[in-house]
Amino acid sequence: MASLPSKADMAPPQTVESFRKNQAENYDVSRWVRCSVLILLTTAAALLDLHAIGQKSVWLDEGVSIELARLGWYNFLRILWRHEANMVLYYVLLRGWLVFGSSEAWIRTLSVIPAVATVPAVYALGRRLFDSRVGLIAALLLAVNAYEVRYAQEARSYSLYPFLCGLSSIYFLKLLQEPTRRNRIGHVLSSALSVYAHFFAGLLMVAQWISLRMLNRPDLRVQTKRNWKQFAIAISPLVLYVATTGTGVLKWIPRPGISDLRNTALFLTGNGGVWLTLAYAAACIPGVIAAVRERKLQASWEGWRFRFLLLWLLFPIAFIFLVSQLKPFYLIRYFVFVLPALVLLAASGLGRLRSRWLLGAALVLLGMLSLRGVAGFYQQDFDITREDWRSATSYLLQHAETGDAVLFHQPIGRMPYEYYKSVIQASSSPEVIYPRSGDGLTYRDFYARHAQDAFLRTVPPSYRRLWVVLIYTQTPSGPDPTTRFLTDLFGREYTRTQTENFPGIELRLYETGAPIK
Repeated sequence: MASLPSKADMAPPQTVESFRKNQAENYDVSRWVRCSVLILLTTAAALLDLHAIGQKSVWLDEGVSIELARLGWYNFLRILWRHEANMVLYYVLLRGWLVFGSSEAWIRTLSVIPAVATVPAVYALGRRLFDSRVGLIAALLLAVNAYEVRYAQEARSYSLYPFLCGLSSIYFLKLLQEPTRRNRIGHVLSSALSVYAHFFAGLLMVAQWISLRMLNRPDLRVQTKRNWKQFAIAISPLVLYVATTGTGVLKWIPRPGISDLRNTALFLTGNGGVWLTLAYAAACIPGVIAAVRERKLQASWEGWRFRFLLLWLLFPIAFIFLVSQLKPFYLIRYFVFVLPALVLLAASGLGRLRSRWLLGAALVLLGMLSLRGVAGFYQQDFDITREDWRSATSYLLQHAETGDAVLFHQPIGRMPYEYYKSVIQASSSPEVIYPRSGDGLTYRDFYARHAQDAFLRTVPPSYRRLWVVLIYTQTPSGPDPTTRFLTDLFGREYTRTQTENFPGIELRLYETGAPIK
């Protein structure tokens, strides 16, 4: 295997090889044990990720993913360019995945594959940066991390782009030691794909670029210059998209505060409470000290590797937090791609424990706290309020009559409804009157605004029975204007005969001339 930069400011190849051999003698376990442990950890990650994967209802964002992927090519391409270019790689993969099944478990399994693959990728990073001992510890921490499990069970791109970010970093490190054509292509390709999986992956590329300025090897900055140009060309369509469309889809995100930073730490460390977060912080301290020990901006390999991990972990969070004070788009789940850096930094600290008993005790403690977070996630989501579209749609379809209509207060709520309507057997289904741009879903339905007052006034004379689906109705001052208007209007024209509440969803039935039940 080609060797990594050495402790002595990237010494000549002979010294580098000697340094790596000494590391292997001191820290590496035998190859077969190492492979066996890695296989065991990867299998454990797969079991945790697959457990109860179809238990919870598809929520709003997942419904958008599914229905977007099921659009015809014309509408699919239009919606990507007009509204949903972020995660485009995931949507393309999901289109192919849906050919083979449509159950909740099957759809979410697409996310399990990259989530599980990230475990050996993190091991490879740990071994390349440090040694096999650190790599295995990092793989263990990632496998039992509740945030990793959480997004392995989500029909979104939040497990795909952390894997691609890990792959990008592997090729980045390989590029530093061997600037070959193969490593250049691997780095550019994995980096570009990660950004097509999620825009925030671009922050890792910025962190990589900054980290090169902190390494005492100016020749590498010259050798990798072409890589950054090729990467910029590869993602230029996405840059053009952002420049022309802005971030309108994110206008609902509030300005972040200190509580968001606290929750970021709690979620990323695995939903195990303050004690788990403090345990991670303690494990990361040696790495932080090693990163700042060298006072020079351009560090040797020994200090640089810690600076690289700190940049990967902290730069995206700090940068987006500051920018979001002016234009908010800080969502904790967007930072799931820093998980590899977190577990590697913690593993590097734990790997310094020479006593097997002490290391074993630390890993047992971290493992128990982490698994408590995983168990908690199986019972209830810890980072979102999940709507129960499965139950709401089932109820509506079971109680609908011929000639009924349904209106969605939040137009995007139609997406998970359409998914469940396609998998739930029902004798009849109401006619969707809003959002509606054609006989079936079109790209316009995905970014329709709340129903206008003028349209709502035309509804009562047309339908004897009207179902209204309400989500996210509350504002700091009470119900939002659309909810207030339709409640007042339909209250005069109809009799509200039913109100059914499901987690995150209110379902109303209005009828003309019917007694209140």
